[in-house]
Amino acid sequence: MSDTPETPRPTGSPSAGKPSARRSVRARVTLPSRLSHPAAPLRAGAPKRWQRMVPYAVVVALTAALLPVTLHVLSHDRGVPGAPAAALAVAQALPLLLLAHRPLEVWWITFPAAVAGALALLFAPPDPYTVWPWPPTVIVGQLFVLLALGLREPRRTLAAVWLATGGVGFALHALAPERGNASAVLLFVLGAVVLVIGAAVRERGVAQRRLVEQETISAQERAGRTLLEERSRIARELHDVVAHHMSVITVQADSAPYRVAGLSEETRAEFASIAASARESLAEMRRLLTVLRGDGTAGERAPQPGLDRLQQLVESAVRTGLPVESALAADLGEVPSAVDLSAYRIVQEALANVVRHAPGAATRVSVRADGSHLTVLVVNSAPPRPGPPLETSGTGHGLVGMRERVRLTGGTLDTGPLPDGGFRVAARLPLGPVPGAGPLVVRPEHSPPTPPPAPEDSP
Repeated sequence: MSDTPETPRPTGSPSAGKPSARRSVRARVTLPSRLSHPAAPLRAGAPKRWQRMVPYAVVVALTAALLPVTLHVLSHDRGVPGAPAAALAVAQALPLLLLAHRPLEVWWITFPAAVAGALALLFAPPDPYTVWPWPPTVIVGQLFVLLALGLREPRRTLAAVWLATGGVGFALHALAPERGNASAVLLFVLGAVVLVIGAAVRERGVAQRRLVEQETISAQERAGRTLLEERSRIARELHDVVAHHMSVITVQADSAPYRVAGLSEETRAEFASIAASARESLAEMRRLLTVLRGDGTAGERAPQPGLDRLQQLVESAVRTGLPVESALAADLGEVPSAVDLSAYRIVQEALANVVRHAPGAATRVSVRADGSHLTVLVVNSAPPRPGPPLETSGTGHGLVGMRERVRLTGGTLDTGPLPDGGFRVAARLPLGPVPGAGPLVVRPEHSPPTPPPAPEDSP
């Protein structure tokens, strides 16, 4: 044996591509011998049980009809002895019971059995009234097999099965042309039609499933984008609240040496450090606000609203034709700025949803405090004249914004339809500091007897 290494053959030479070309041709002309998908039954994804049972009922009825007819044709019409006729009949008809699960394996059993039945007739005297090579029972059974294959297998498998069926049929006809008739051509042509129909139905189902998956993905992405947009909007609004407090800290720290007499140098330096830190924090917040408004949104010039403007909000809703009854507590005590803004926005969004989706519905707004929590309640009845919403182009931010605002303050939110066709929005916001602002608690919404008048929308 020589130690000289073998010179590698250039990959671009003609001989280098021959093995792969032969393998490609062999892969295309070889009949598939196994399933190209899991052995799940036909209609396995149907929503109702009776729809899933349809394939089983069809194959049982088909087998029950073809088995005795095939036995009668082989034994009486074609003169095949009893035992071989029974074996051929069982091989041609009984495997059809597996058609709903494994149509390719059924074809591998029933088609060779049909060929064996055709060859068995070669030993009998020719009969001009005998349909050869494929009797009607074989044609019917194979058409059902081809239909099941069309609903399950890819085009390559279907083409291979169709060509094999036609090629064997024409070969049998050439073997004994005096016996042959149009049955070989009939199965070849009808098989093509059935395969095309089955493949079209299968591809349509695949396209529908992919469309549903894409719509699901799009809906999830849209919901995520909506949530991010609402969080960005809330953050921009809270910027003014936090900036106000930081400005107050800065002014108090800067003016402390002038307002308080007798401060030591260390104390003056400490107040100066506090003022510098507050100003630096304000600058960082302005940069953060620039990032949040990087999408081109303009800054709001007006001060952020609060509970002191709820009565104006109710009067504005009344002017639109909405009968609103308000119950606003006269003295709510000290309300944190974030809770003040969140309560106003919750009432605003709830009233806007009523105007859009339940015009004319009687509405009640209630805001009260019990010392530790602020309770906001907006309840509307069913609209007096049921009909389509006045506006269908909402952004879908309404309930999303409510949940985010309540989560921000560490409160709880209860939204959902009422038995009489109305809708209820109830928020409970803490008036004291909430360490860590725990997760949002949202109670499940019950299914209404009628469509709820207030789907997710934003003012």
